[in-house]
Amino acid sequence: MAAAAALLDLLIYWQHRLFHLIPLFWRMPRMHHADLDFDVITALRFHSLEIVLSMGIKLVAVLIFEVLLSSTAMFNHGNMRLSLGLDRWLRLLVVTPDMHWVHHFIEGQEYNSNFGINLPWWDRLFGPYREQPAAGHIHMRIGLRAYSSQICADLIWMLVLSFKSLRKGSDAAPRGHENDED
Repeated sequence: MAAAAALLDLLIYWQHRLFHLIPLFWRMPRMHHADLDFDVITALRFHSLEIVLSMGIKLVAVLIFEVLLSSTAMFNHGNMRLSLGLDRWLRLLVVTPDMHWVHHFIEGQEYNSNFGINLPWWDRLFGPYREQPAAGHIHMRIGLRAYSSQICADLIWMLVLSFKSLRKGSDAAPRGHENDED
């Protein structure tokens, strides 16, 4: 969140500089700078066109982030095996399929690990990183024990699942959420 805020702030910084440097764009911030009283109202004194352009720039930044997030999520959920050497190197920079696959393992210790989607550093920094599943990848089952039938592939069932009460004693919820109810 802090990194996203910093990147967005950097983007707005450069927008501000360019609006001052490019004569065509300087026409809009003149309204803000022409205020003879430097007060709270000055912070609201922007030309409508400048506001629209600024919002457009921020929207494009968010769309780029969403495309990157979706692309990375498709990559790390891809059913592919990378060579061990490549995977070891890549997981220093991005979340690899092998790394994220651990998160989908049926055992609670594993699905409470490797939460990263884009960057692998957060799990290492905050502690839930697991390099490999305890049982290894070959015998690894994914999913949740309480929901292991074909019904899980039904769209309506999947949409309703979030509104169902959790079964007591089941492993349908990560540790610490066993008693959650609707």
